[in-house]
Amino acid sequence: MATISDVAKIAGVSSATVSRVVHNKGKVGDVCRARVKKIIAELDYRPNSNASALASQKTNTIGVVTPKLSMPFFGSLASGVEKAAREDNYKLLMSNSLYETETELAAIESLRQANCKAIILHSEYSDEETLIKLANEIPGLVLVNRYIPKLSNRCVWLDNLSAAQEASQHLVDNGHQKFAVVTSIYQNRDPGCRVEGIQKTLAKNNLSLDSNSIEESTANIEGGEQAVKALLAKGCKFTALLAYNDLMAVGAIHALFEAGLRVPEDVSVIGFDDLLLGVACRPKLTTMHYPIEEMANYATKLAIKLSEEEMPASKQTHLFIAEMIERDSVTVAKNQPL
Repeated sequence: MATISDVAKIAGVSSATVSRVVHNKGKVGDVCRARVKKIIAELDYRPNSNASALASQKTNTIGVVTPKLSMPFFGSLASGVEKAAREDNYKLLMSNSLYETETELAAIESLRQANCKAIILHSEYSDEETLIKLANEIPGLVLVNRYIPKLSNRCVWLDNLSAAQEASQHLVDNGHQKFAVVTSIYQNRDPGCRVEGIQKTLAKNNLSLDSNSIEESTANIEGGEQAVKALLAKGCKFTALLAYNDLMAVGAIHALFEAGLRVPEDVSVIGFDDLLLGVACRPKLTTMHYPIEEMANYATKLAIKLSEEEMPASKQTHLFIAEMIERDSVTVAKNQPL
């Protein structure tokens, strides 16, 4: 494979001149430039991007760290980052934190060692002080689905409160008065924020959500099944069920059908995320569209700009709003709760 030195030797110029021609920078005479380009073509010379990156202390590489890429939600996040990275000719490095703080920090350190100046981080458990310290050290660190006031210009997050309020109001508008919630055991802010939104909406409508009607479990299909079985075992009466995500909603529907209850005739169900799974299940799932790919795309552009120091520090925040997707799992409530 030809090197820059080979091109320079045959063209009778310095390696620096060849570099200027390759990168179209600096002053090079037209005749010299044409000769160098001819030699480059004849030798099929291709610049070593790694060597160039080391020389300039810059790599066109962006990193993404999520809890578990195999989960559809985080796969969508990674997909959004990859699409945006390609548009800016960035390569992508991905890593799992596996819901562990130490693994998350190790993944970030690995990306730093790979000279990643832009990193998209979906952090579940790292404390704010640690993330603020990392942000001071990593120019293009951007947090997705996490809001920290001192890092507002680096946070791309969703208004979970208003999303939960819209979902619960939709059920109220359909005449539902008896509610239940299956939520996540994960100790991030989203579960609590969504439960708060539901409670506020019900209170506004002179309704309430009994603590006995809230069941926590893992944020997957199995967790949704287990949570609904626990609710029914406790004798909870409800005609409306709000799930932390679509996976839990599908599991909840399975458990309801197993118990002889129909969706939506006996129980209306609303999910969250708007995964493809929602249109594959029966009935098709009414859900809140979480614009995670759009958020990931936005976060990637932001991380690249910050890493290239194109954006001054500011207190600007980057908030996204969920959208109701109406399908078949919600209907008007019967006169009597189940």
